[in-house]
Amino acid sequence: MENHYVYHPSGVDWLEQLPENWNVVKWKYLSSERMMYGANESAELDDRDLPRYIRITDLDSQGNLKDETFKSLSYEKAKGYMLKNGDILLARSGATVGKAYIHKGDLEACFAGYLIRYRANENIVNPKLVYYYTQTMLYADWIRENTIQATIQNVSAEKYANLSMPVPPNQEQNNIVCFLDNKTSEIDSLIANKEKLIELLEEKRQATITEVVTKGLNPDVNMKDSNVDFIGQIPEHWELKKMKNLSQIESSNVDKKTVENETPVLLCNYVDVYYNDEITNKIEFMKATAKPEQIKNFTLKKNDVIITKDSESPLDIAIPTWVGEDLDGVLCGYHLALLRPKESVLNGLYLFYLLKSSQIREQFYSRANGVTRYGLSKEAIKNGLFPCPPLEEQLSIGAYLYEANNEISNGIVLIKDQINKLKEYRQSLIYEAVTGKIDVRDYKKVLS
Repeated sequence: MENHYVYHPSGVDWLEQLPENWNVVKWKYLSSERMMYGANESAELDDRDLPRYIRITDLDSQGNLKDETFKSLSYEKAKGYMLKNGDILLARSGATVGKAYIHKGDLEACFAGYLIRYRANENIVNPKLVYYYTQTMLYADWIRENTIQATIQNVSAEKYANLSMPVPPNQEQNNIVCFLDNKTSEIDSLIANKEKLIELLEEKRQATITEVVTKGLNPDVNMKDSNVDFIGQIPEHWELKKMKNLSQIESSNVDKKTVENETPVLLCNYVDVYYNDEITNKIEFMKATAKPEQIKNFTLKKNDVIITKDSESPLDIAIPTWVGEDLDGVLCGYHLALLRPKESVLNGLYLFYLLKSSQIREQFYSRANGVTRYGLSKEAIKNGLFPCPPLEEQLSIGAYLYEANNEISNGIVLIKDQINKLKEYRQSLIYEAVTGKIDVRDYKKVLS
């Protein structure tokens, strides 16, 4: 697509030049009404016959509505806060400050207090062009510069009203929106396909792990009923054993504090376990201090398995990681349990994959106590039931799954890298179109 623009200085320090018939205009001069804060009302039920009550939590990282968090508000409470087609909602505080959503008129909805409504004057600017501007690094940079740091990040309606953006003539606006609608739709479709592929690979990984840790590697082995619903049939020479007969179990009491006269240590914390299948010295561990007894009990050794024992969701209970090497000076941190297999009967890598199987791990979900936060007791871990093949077979299973898991993980990393590059390209394309770096005035002609 050829560029026939003639450029002139933009007049602002954050953008060097613009096409000669473009201007830089503040949002308040592009709006039809003053910016408005949302309703301070509590969300009601998921009633699809009432207006949807859009909150910050209902917007995903891309600014799209999440259907699984649907809440509604009565017409009486929603009065004065109803949205029109093309209205833009802006998050004004917290970690999501600056996140933008553009409303489609086929959904009857109102909005909540931590959001600000921007209503563009469609005689001056295409609302979709304003929305696309919120997807650029120029906008992200502006948000960072204008965030008020108090106890919480905040950008007020007044601040948003004084945000400036490049504005081309009306017909060019429509061409830019048409161009970006088509191109971003193509990119989003590619991203969605790759995300689906990751889901399929994760499903394959989970199915492979569950199959092998409960059935073994020999497809012709004779099977027997385990008499445990969540385990099903197992090879006839395997046994069912409780964790207390297979492993030493310790709930960590090593907190994140640095205390005078204690020994400096590194901590393997909750996030290290949650986001890593393997604990090695490549992880940047947190610095803390510990008592001699804690150092003795919780220093990590090769083939240890660590699990999460506290969480806001029971589904995040007993998430495991495997310690791949001796880690002197690194301790298992608070909210975690350290499982140290008895080497004569249990291999640590096999135990890790047992706990990677949601089918095996689900026995702990119901044993986790709590309402808003769940905790797994040491006693509950001790009484966990596991299929237990001979040690030599455990070693073979662990090695097989380690290789298979790495192959899938490497494939997922590659796909995620492709997704990130597509997202970068998407953002770059939007930036170039809304700042006139590319000329799309003839785009409709190209489409026709």
